[in-house]
Amino acid sequence: MAYWIKITYERSDYVIDLDRISAFACAPSGKITFWLPNSAHQIIINQQSDSEGYHQILDYIKEVLAQSLSGSWIRVNYERNEYIIDLNRISSFCYASRSKLTFWLPDSSIPIIISEQNDPDTYQRILDYVKRKTGYVLP
Repeated sequence: MAYWIKITYERSDYVIDLDRISAFACAPSGKITFWLPNSAHQIIINQQSDSEGYHQILDYIKEVLAQSLSGSWIRVNYERNEYIIDLNRISSFCYASRSKLTFWLPDSSIPIIISEQNDPDTYQRILDYVKRKTGYVLP
């Protein structure tokens, strides 16, 4: 089911299906960043730039986190931002020495690196997801 919104960004109007967005980055300043599907084009929105669109996105984020039955949407604190990510849209995971998991956000080139030491809960949720989704166990 599509969840269409209309926002204004950089003097242009966009009509976007939020169900196609794979990740949102929420900064402490209140701005929300997301990447348009099938491109590396990012949209940065805050309450001052488009109050209505901003609140629609916040409501959408709250809804997907609350209704994620498979546990595919997760919150990850990384580099001073809170990322809300749909793991179903991640196509590769990398396990490196010293218990580090890396994956790349779709439609952007941003790597997310989670270590067992810094965020054990998220680290374990991702390992569990990989095992459940792929059948593979990462060390």
